[in-house]
Amino acid sequence: MRDAARPDARLIHHADGRVELADHSRIDASPLANPDLAPVPVAGRDWTTYNYAALWISMAHCIPTYMLASGLVAAGMSWRQALFTILLGNTIVLIPILLSSHPGTKYGIPFPVFARAAYGTIGSNLPALMRAVVGCGWFGIQAWIGGEALFTLLSALVPGWPTLLGAGFWGHTTTAWLCFLLFWALNVFVIYRGMNLLRAVENWAAPFVLVMAAVLLVWAGRAAGGFGPLLDEPGKFSTLSEFLPVFAPSLTAMIGYWATLSLNMPDFTRFGRSQREQMIGQVVALPTTMTMFAAMGVLITSATVVIYHRAIWDPMQLAAEFKHPLVVAVSMFTAVVATLAVNVAANVVSPANDFANAFPRLLGFRSGGLVTGLFAIAMQPWRLLADPAGYIFTWLLGYSGGLGAIAGVLIADYWLVRRTALRLEDLYLVDGAYRYHRGWNWKAVVATAVGCGLAWGGLVVPALRPLYAYAWFVGFFAAGLLHWGLSSAGADRPLARPPIPR
Repeated sequence: MRDAARPDARLIHHADGRVELADHSRIDASPLANPDLAPVPVAGRDWTTYNYAALWISMAHCIPTYMLASGLVAAGMSWRQALFTILLGNTIVLIPILLSSHPGTKYGIPFPVFARAAYGTIGSNLPALMRAVVGCGWFGIQAWIGGEALFTLLSALVPGWPTLLGAGFWGHTTTAWLCFLLFWALNVFVIYRGMNLLRAVENWAAPFVLVMAAVLLVWAGRAAGGFGPLLDEPGKFSTLSEFLPVFAPSLTAMIGYWATLSLNMPDFTRFGRSQREQMIGQVVALPTTMTMFAAMGVLITSATVVIYHRAIWDPMQLAAEFKHPLVVAVSMFTAVVATLAVNVAANVVSPANDFANAFPRLLGFRSGGLVTGLFAIAMQPWRLLADPAGYIFTWLLGYSGGLGAIAGVLIADYWLVRRTALRLEDLYLVDGAYRYHRGWNWKAVVATAVGCGLAWGGLVVPALRPLYAYAWFVGFFAAGLLHWGLSSAGADRPLARPPIPR
């Protein structure tokens, strides 16, 4: 049951497995296409191993990653258990990330266009907009964190900055809101300059943030005469039966941390020079960097117990303890760079493409990025960050079930149903092979609904509550297996035009 049982004369097949269209005239005239959604020509696919490694390093080196272990330690884990959970979760999520990356490099297509093969030319908006909503939430969270870093930076440089413009509202001063909006605008500016500026930001941010974090680690070790008492804490769980009830939802939450990228990596791998380069860059960088940066957070925080007589998990609060304005300025500049790099790459690129996919004749990549930013403000990120437990066990764990279901459908469809063979041109045609029933493949929709229902059912049905702790796994396998079974039961890809002759 493959889409391309016969050779397609409109495709150019390269020796390395990458494919491109010989003629773009039909898709250029299609209402489902615009220049930002069109397949990238092979000549334009120039991202290397370093670009993908730098992408992940810069995305992982952010304040939420630094603080990731803190929520697990607060839940009762020892620092070793917390780092093991983080490493295992990121190693597991790397598998669907790599599986989803393949079509981007092979066909040069972004995530929402790839989703058309499984869901239909109109149905693809379902997974795309579900992903976009999560991206908007993350955009807001990171923009608020970046605004806090900018606020601390200006407080060190401008006397009286915190109250310069008045008391403000909703518990934050006017200057705090101003810093949030300034950082928000900086993100939108990078998007408006395009993917080349994004790549430059990632390439520069990755080594800079890593070096600055290492400097902070060395300072903490020297100032404390070691790395403090937190490393001697055994954790609250002495038996496996006590540990597992916390470990399971924590592991799922760690997978949920990058469940977004497990869907939309084609947005980046469409620029890849080869499958081998994008795979090596991701395998080398993702699990190692996440675990290492979280470990830095644990070590530095442990040292603060000795230095300041309390554990300071938030690096911005730690920077505020420094008295020298230059030290504070450099620290906060690093936080701004780190947050900007991860926010634009992880939380703006995909929603921008997703909104463009929903309205291809009205929105492009840049205007889609602006819509993303506006939705991010509307989701009130300052509320999402108010409760650390809610952040991990409600936000991360909750949305992972829905995104897991989508990933299951997409991966099963591409690897098991189609065996990686897509009709590239038809992905952009209203009357092509992916029209299905009025643009919807209801088998994919039903599979996604079942996966989401099982993953989220525990929130309302007590009997299903144990499944919620494994939300991503439940959604992924339930939806993927059901879609595979439904698609294998009968032909679900009717061709709207005769097969291409030999």
